[in-house]
Amino acid sequence: MSTKRSPEDKPASEGRPLSKKDQILSLYTGGITEVDDLALITHSRPSYVAGVLQDKELMRGYFDLYTTSRQPMNVYSKFFAGKLGFKDVATAQESVDLIDHLYRQFETGGDRAGQHHSLVMALTMFDRARWTGKGPEADVFRRWLIARLEEAKPAAEEASPPAERPLAPGKGGKAAK
Repeated sequence: MSTKRSPEDKPASEGRPLSKKDQILSLYTGGITEVDDLALITHSRPSYVAGVLQDKELMRGYFDLYTTSRQPMNVYSKFFAGKLGFKDVATAQESVDLIDHLYRQFETGGDRAGQHHSLVMALTMFDRARWTGKGPEADVFRRWLIARLEEAKPAAEEASPPAERPLAPGKGGKAAK
């Protein structure tokens, strides 16, 4: 008595090549667990490999530019998850408005880690927008980031030690007198 298989059940050896996702999962369960190794072997990007493994709950804690904001990075992630976008300039501005609101809220509470996460989210959205060809949308995030850096400038200048005198040429690395 034979059982009939559907084409989807056919093993790769019977004509259908393994998808990259299947390759990644097979290699991972076979003992190759480093994201960079899996990416190299499967000719994939590390972000894709990590996404496949995280979707199957085989891995946690990998974050890069393309990790979804729905994947919690820390306690601040929940404030941004699923709320940021850049499909058009209006959406990018709404995202910056939220980022700014949270940044100011964290500032009021003296929560520097929260402020940092806000900056990271703005930089992430800037990079995602610019690298997908959305220049005007990216610019919304860029302008906000520059404004935050400009706000920090005087405090950074006051807190930093005076600049050392430049080295004199030919003096073996000793400061000029």
